[in-house]
Amino acid sequence: MHLCPLFLLFSPQLFKVQHRVFISLLFWSIPGNAYRECLGNGTWASKINYSQCEPILDDKRKYALHYKIALIINYLGHCISVGALIVAFMLFLCLRSIRCLRNIIHWNLITTFILRNVMWFLLQMIDHNIHESNEPWCRCITTIYNYFVVTNFFWMFVEGCYLHTAIVMTYSTDKLRKWVFLFIGWCIPCPIIIAWAIGKLYYENEQCWFGKEPGKYIDYIYQGPVILVLLINFVFLFNIVRILMTKLRASTTSETIQYRKAVKATLVLLPLLGITYMLFFVNPGEDDISQIVFIYFNSFLQSFQGFFVSVFYCFLNGEVRSAARKRWHRWQDHHSLRVRVARAMSIPTSPTRISFHSIKQTAAV
Repeated sequence: MHLCPLFLLFSPQLFKVQHRVFISLLFWSIPGNAYRECLGNGTWASKINYSQCEPILDDKRKYALHYKIALIINYLGHCISVGALIVAFMLFLCLRSIRCLRNIIHWNLITTFILRNVMWFLLQMIDHNIHESNEPWCRCITTIYNYFVVTNFFWMFVEGCYLHTAIVMTYSTDKLRKWVFLFIGWCIPCPIIIAWAIGKLYYENEQCWFGKEPGKYIDYIYQGPVILVLLINFVFLFNIVRILMTKLRASTTSETIQYRKAVKATLVLLPLLGITYMLFFVNPGEDDISQIVFIYFNSFLQSFQGFFVSVFYCFLNGEVRSAARKRWHRWQDHHSLRVRVARAMSIPTSPTRISFHSIKQTAAV
């Protein structure tokens, strides 16, 4: 028999326990309490009253099919994204003729997405028991994954910064230094993630540092700079579009045309990437339709990000397509030349024998 605490013996009251639910890798508090009554004889009631709690098991059954479909979408989207990103990476690697600063920035952005998607697959392989035991290597994988998430947005910031400098500030791109952009994209996220890891270690050291506790704001150590970068990029894009609508409309130089295409790609991708990230801060509505729309919309956009980036910055890039076409024609010409040379080298053998045989017959006569 379990007795109530002494302070409850003379004044029976309710002992309340707050509960929560883990959905889509985020914690949301659900109103209501589970409680057990302390009886007059100093013992607890036999049953706990869960009447104020939401039927969590019913919700799991209700959304089980949708979560399975969303998981399939996630795996499919990440696989397609990784395939497209690797093709784009190889194109930028092999086509040396297009290695200007603008395309090097595209190349680095694509690299961060490849690394981020690879880390996502590693996260999916972590067993639930390992997740609960909070293994050090598991925390390390989460930290690396978040680092590549931050580098994604900092390289998007580099994209916006480069276009803003070249178009709005009319600064010669030849004077821009590649190491400055490499420092912004790869180095600045390091202290941010280190500070986040220290905060997690001391204040939220559980569940492989994945997920967010209600009332704790450790994740904002890296989410805050990402939001700031997105806001700055939106300001950059506003100025770029304003200038394009006036000063660059009449210009038809090849460099200006490339700037226009880059701006169009950034205009499409930046809101896309920003929307998918901002969804993490949104609590879907309580009704079923809002929950289901959130599940599918978030899964699709998150998983196909890399595919969209590779399409807009590589496959639709005029420089890349022109260089790839020239490289293909050069390979075809080289291959056909080798075939003609091989045929030409094999032809002289038979006429030589014929002429030698005819000489012998003539000499015999």
